[in-house]
Amino acid sequence: MSNENTPKSNTGKVPPPQPNFKAEANAGSRVKKMIAVVSGKGGVGKSSVTAMSALWAARQGFSVGIMDADITGPSIPRMFGVGPYDLSANETTIFPATSVTGIKVMSMNLLMEKEDTPVIWRSPVITGALKQFWTDVAWGDVDYLFVDMPPGTGDIPLTVFQSLPVDGLLIVTTPQDLVSMIVRKAVGMAKMMNVPILGIIENMSYVKCPHCGEELRIFGNGHVDETAKAEGIPVVARIPIDAAMTAACDTGKIEYYDGDFMGGLAQVLPGV
Repeated sequence: MSNENTPKSNTGKVPPPQPNFKAEANAGSRVKKMIAVVSGKGGVGKSSVTAMSALWAARQGFSVGIMDADITGPSIPRMFGVGPYDLSANETTIFPATSVTGIKVMSMNLLMEKEDTPVIWRSPVITGALKQFWTDVAWGDVDYLFVDMPPGTGDIPLTVFQSLPVDGLLIVTTPQDLVSMIVRKAVGMAKMMNVPILGIIENMSYVKCPHCGEELRIFGNGHVDETAKAEGIPVVARIPIDAAMTAACDTGKIEYYDGDFMGGLAQVLPGV
């Protein structure tokens, strides 16, 4: 017998309970907060922003992990200098690779003999593998698990939002005029999935002149501030184009890069 406070549809009938698609975490995981790094399009540098966000959190004393959800285009292992030899497993559980500074990493590239082997899978297989990064991987004690998302609003982002306990999103964009479209796509999906948006990060924001230190806006001033204001989202970081950061990513030494652009995360990341 239904309670009088139970919500009813327009027909007067009690609607059926909504299905719960959340996947159960591995018994060896104690993740406090999961933050997804997203964008409405590709090529904006989500992976490097994910890496910089994880590094910032680790340097504040938090325990950190990165789930590389870009199954067909993973790049996180290369940035952190880890490979298949850093992964371990038993019959039921996978243990993530650990970088030199203690950041835990799980990626499809860690399961491949060669990092340039293509993953040519259909969507159901890809989404199944992604869920296993949560159900079969023992993350241990992690304060922040950052999820490096693939571009767009397709199957993988949908699987992440429906299956994993995402606590918030960081939206990555660039200064070009496409910024408003990129942000609107990400905002639209976040609202549909009922996931809080923590802030916007503008990547490739400027180049600093090595001689005078002037910040050169080679892509223009962009519209990130007005777009952020219109959506009610704070801009938490502006990351420059920096050859040193690019070289650090390419050579697996991102943890040795000393650029500090992510301090604004202190204002928006959920407390742990």
